[in-house]
Amino acid sequence: MKNGSSSSSNSTHDLDKLFGAMPDAAARASLRKYRTTKDVSAKYFISASGLGVVLALALIFIFLFIELVPIFAPAKIEKNTAYVVPGGPEEHTLLLDMDRYQEVGVRYRGNGEVFFFEMATGRPMEKVVLPVPEGVEIRSFGQGEPRSNLVVLGLSDGTAILVRHEFELDWTDNIRTVVPKLTFPFGNDPVPVDPMHRPLRHIAVQRAAAGTAVATVTDDNRVLLVQLATRTSFLTGETVVTTTEHDLGSAPGEVVDVLISSNMINLFLADAHGKLHYYDLRQPSQAGPAHSLEVVPDVSVSITAVDFLLGTVSLIVGRSDGTLSQYFLVRDERNQYFITHVRDFDRHAAPITTLATEYTRKGFAAADAAGVVGLHYPTSQRTLLLKPVADSPIRTLAFSPTNAALLALDETQSLHLLDVDNPHPEYSFSALWQKVWYEGRSAPDYVWQSSSASDEFESKFSQMPLTLGTLKASFYAMLIAMPLAVLGAIYAAYFMSPKLRAVVKPSIEVMEALPTVILGFLAGLWLAPFVESNLPAVFSIVVFMPLMMLLTAFLWSMLPHRVRLLVPDGWEAALLVPMLLVFGWVCVTLSPHIEIWFFDGSARQWLTEVGITYDQRNALVVGLAMGFAVIPTIFSIAEDAIFNVPKHLTQGSLALGATPWQTVTRVVLLTASPGIFSAVMIGFGRAVGETMIVLMATGNSPVMNFNIFEGMRTLSANIAVELPETAVGSTHYRILFLAALVLFVLTFIVNTAAEIVRQRLRKKYSSL
Repeated sequence: MKNGSSSSSNSTHDLDKLFGAMPDAAARASLRKYRTTKDVSAKYFISASGLGVVLALALIFIFLFIELVPIFAPAKIEKNTAYVVPGGPEEHTLLLDMDRYQEVGVRYRGNGEVFFFEMATGRPMEKVVLPVPEGVEIRSFGQGEPRSNLVVLGLSDGTAILVRHEFELDWTDNIRTVVPKLTFPFGNDPVPVDPMHRPLRHIAVQRAAAGTAVATVTDDNRVLLVQLATRTSFLTGETVVTTTEHDLGSAPGEVVDVLISSNMINLFLADAHGKLHYYDLRQPSQAGPAHSLEVVPDVSVSITAVDFLLGTVSLIVGRSDGTLSQYFLVRDERNQYFITHVRDFDRHAAPITTLATEYTRKGFAAADAAGVVGLHYPTSQRTLLLKPVADSPIRTLAFSPTNAALLALDETQSLHLLDVDNPHPEYSFSALWQKVWYEGRSAPDYVWQSSSASDEFESKFSQMPLTLGTLKASFYAMLIAMPLAVLGAIYAAYFMSPKLRAVVKPSIEVMEALPTVILGFLAGLWLAPFVESNLPAVFSIVVFMPLMMLLTAFLWSMLPHRVRLLVPDGWEAALLVPMLLVFGWVCVTLSPHIEIWFFDGSARQWLTEVGITYDQRNALVVGLAMGFAVIPTIFSIAEDAIFNVPKHLTQGSLALGATPWQTVTRVVLLTASPGIFSAVMIGFGRAVGETMIVLMATGNSPVMNFNIFEGMRTLSANIAVELPETAVGSTHYRILFLAALVLFVLTFIVNTAAEIVRQRLRKKYSSL
């Protein structure tokens, strides 16, 4: 009995040493309280972290949306002040203009007087009388491209006066003073235009680096073109004006206006019968228009106003029925230009009386006989505002150089200064997501081109090329990464030996740590030229490498059983490595010979000849580089999902007589399908948001196609390229934030859809 007690005591002592002494009731209660505290703390910490993630995403969305809100703001016109037109109402006004600070205005009168006045009060500052010869009348006037401030006055004796109004700045005592003045670039004397001295009924002028051109229609309906040049004597300093006249023949009808483009190669006439006529000034000896187009709906309607938009490519035509339309030249297959109707704008309720174009954008303002001013923007196909500003017809309209103000002169000779707030007219749904007919193009198209070296550039903000480029890059990356990663995960998790898996899995996961900028650098500077020089080798590897792997596996299965036993189970994949290296080397070695045998020495040239564009940095290179970057993400998650399939499922399948392959396809993949699907979608999200690889390996050309041999521009790469260069607060700046929001929403939708599908798969196969 004593021995039994001793033995029991020893056993208890051994258990106490092994597991520790049993705590008393108080200690157990304290332990339960500690565990409960930890559980509750962990619960709230995890919940708070989850809510923090949701809050962070919401804040990102809110920040992006806040940056976008201003582009939805409507345009505004507010009346600043009004007064009687400076210089007296007796003579009609030919032209109004103002300086960029809206401090000094200028008015050209029909009697040859020019008045400078204070914009705020209308008080006259200076009066200048133009050198119109005695007994000669001003019969017509024209204005060059608005930023040139060049004005031409056609006289009744066949001569013309060319004058420029300028606004210089004086900073005496650090106080800005606008000093107006008139200059005569071709001298104070009128310049001869018509050798026959016929009155100049209509006249237009443009000045460029190549010289100055004046186009006119005389009283007997002759169309004349005069090219002016100046030469200054080195010795005397005297300036000599030389003129070259071209008679373009009789006008096709009764002309109501004439316009000449700033490049001085296109001349347009508008006639009283509602037709536009185009003259090609590259062939001034050719009499008659190169093309004519009727631009009125019926005979009861007439053209009442015509003007160029910025850049003098597009024409805006206003009519007596209040309609407004845009036209420009389009080139056909024979390289001939013809006038084409492009788009219409919202109709005014009264006849259009005058037009004014913006100095720095493609927008314009139109005024009508009811005193209404409308703001319109062609690229976005928007009528931004129609607002009454006067009680009588508006006869003259002018924008400030900053597009922030309008001068409107009505029929009662009241001059209205209007403040204009129109910061983002380029935005519209159609401009971003639909085809737009841009200047210089033969048809509507999707185009992203936000800037150019020319000030007359028409910004093109279509999101379609960028969105398609993002999907294109992701598609080709996933086309390469998904089969390799998923099939590799299946083999590594189910067939590979544990020792080999312990080496392979960490090695692949380490690939994810490689900086994408390095991958992009290698893709752009090494991989792209290599692919271009070895196109047959690349496609031989892509097409025939899987076949060679199958052939190797088949030959391995045909070997005697005792030979196959020499390689332990799960190490068979190691035998493929030499085959892969040898086959790849053979493909690269034979590539030049394949080009000679089948592609006349150059596979790239052969693609060009059959009509397939090839860019060195293209979707194939991006697919290879980005696929390499995405593989570790998909492989790691998918391999974990497959490896963690409960062993009793696989063992039960094998015990019932299924082969390992049948077990994989009918049990393992179904059970692991939620994890595999999550891996694929996370990899897709990784590809959608990738920036550096596509930035360095695509050429960044925003094209609208899925050609694997052409590049693309993605949303993320576009933001990275252009955001540092854009002006903060500009339309371009805010549309880049729109692109970021589109990318954010795209990835959110993809991830949400993936989670929904994953949950359904998990529910469906949870019973296995």
